[in-house]
Amino acid sequence: MCYFHMKIGAARIPPSHALLFLNSLALTQTMWTADEIARLCYEHYRTRLPKQGKPEPNREWTLLAAVVKIQPAADQAHGGTNRPAQVTKEVVSMGTGTKCIGQSKMRKRGDILNDSHAEVIARRSFQRYLLHQLHLAAALKEDSIFVPGTERGLWKLRPDVLFVFFSSHTPCGDASIIPMLEFEDQPCCPVRRDWANNPSVEASGDLEAPDDTKKWENLGSPVTKKMRLEPGIPDGVAHHQSSGHQESGLIPPSIGSSHLTAQELATVTGMAPGDAKVVDVYRTGAKCVPGEAGDSGKPGAAYHQVGLLRVKPGRGDRTCSLSCSDKLARWNVLGCQGALLMHLLEEPIYLSAVVIGRCPYSQEAMQRALTGRCQNVSALPKGFGVQEVKIQQSGLLFEQSRCAVQAKRADGPSRLVPCGAAISWSAVPEQPLDVTANGFPQGATKKAVRCLQARSRISKVELFRSFQKLLSNISEDKWPDSLRMRKLETYHEYKEGASAYQEAWSVLRKQAFGSWIRNPPDYHQFK
Repeated sequence: MCYFHMKIGAARIPPSHALLFLNSLALTQTMWTADEIARLCYEHYRTRLPKQGKPEPNREWTLLAAVVKIQPAADQAHGGTNRPAQVTKEVVSMGTGTKCIGQSKMRKRGDILNDSHAEVIARRSFQRYLLHQLHLAAALKEDSIFVPGTERGLWKLRPDVLFVFFSSHTPCGDASIIPMLEFEDQPCCPVRRDWANNPSVEASGDLEAPDDTKKWENLGSPVTKKMRLEPGIPDGVAHHQSSGHQESGLIPPSIGSSHLTAQELATVTGMAPGDAKVVDVYRTGAKCVPGEAGDSGKPGAAYHQVGLLRVKPGRGDRTCSLSCSDKLARWNVLGCQGALLMHLLEEPIYLSAVVIGRCPYSQEAMQRALTGRCQNVSALPKGFGVQEVKIQQSGLLFEQSRCAVQAKRADGPSRLVPCGAAISWSAVPEQPLDVTANGFPQGATKKAVRCLQARSRISKVELFRSFQKLLSNISEDKWPDSLRMRKLETYHEYKEGASAYQEAWSVLRKQAFGSWIRNPPDYHQFK
């Protein structure tokens, strides 16, 4: 039989199926909007996540992230054309959280969550979902998202399935360095003015920056419209005209004394619409990693150096957790599955799109942070590549974002603080929920932290256990070569044994992220 020479994974598509496949792919890529993704995630948060772990009303706020599966509806996938084109959208993982632990609290047992920012929780929850789907595939269940690959023991994603990553806020780090324009007004309530001298983790690792300002919807036009919470919209969910609230909006230093050279402005004016004057930038609390050039700290728009790797802020104790901007950029090259699952996958699992909720936002800053820094990376191993991820913003505000809570509480007497808990949810049949605080299940005592019950289901050691359980359900003669050729025991050995992934990671570090902080091997020696 003659085959249509179009590579999808490592497979070739017969001509009789090529048109159907292309139609399905086009559907999954176009039959959704940013607002639909945001609305689906907000509804899932309201209805599927428990009260435990959510912010205390009128006192706390949190951040939200999720992974949404996009797939043609059943009749579309089988060639039905009598109905209008439809896709199914399903939340398969979700995370909330604003915190990360300091370096001194890291543990060598793999039983603590180092980073509990919403994006990281959502991604680890997604890995739990992928493990469950591989269980289904290995058991030859038809409802798995995976189909057999071309090599023994390897699986690949169904060609008509895509994943969209949603975050209610701009990722902390490089994507949060956004220009503030002269004509922008301040639609959010003012908050603490001491941030410049006292940045702390309580401001979250998100936008730690000047006073709340608006974004522009049309980057080619200098016209902006004032954002407001629309009356009559329930639960604090708002539409925007073309502006955005700031999740952790903090007052900037005075911009009146900002005198910038043309060279200093060059890093940010490229993001300004038309001839608008950039007078400052939103600040990120994420600090440059050792070995990077560092921020100038100058007043106004030259305060930050863009494009650098950054670590999340900690309260006194420095963290080793890279910013969410950096992690998303890494996932865009290495995939979201991590090293362990690459033993069983023919290709990485990439995100097709990233959708951001209503907040201060710059399309150019997002593209620079997530794709631009890696665009020249080359010579990656087979299956890996820098993805052209689609980046969009929704006009819907998360009801428990800082700005939404501020708007509802007006001038409450108590101080508004980030919620200390993180919630993980995965689309798995057994114990889909996981609520943690300080890296351990919420309520765990110091005595109990050595017990199995005091481990998050998305901690390194528990995901490793799930991976080992998956392998135990597969006959060894059906294992891939990477697992049969040598005996692997520790978490570190399994990670290093995923040779293609490690080669891709090495290339990425050498060509783009040379200063990336890596945990010492002794933190990965657990079994």
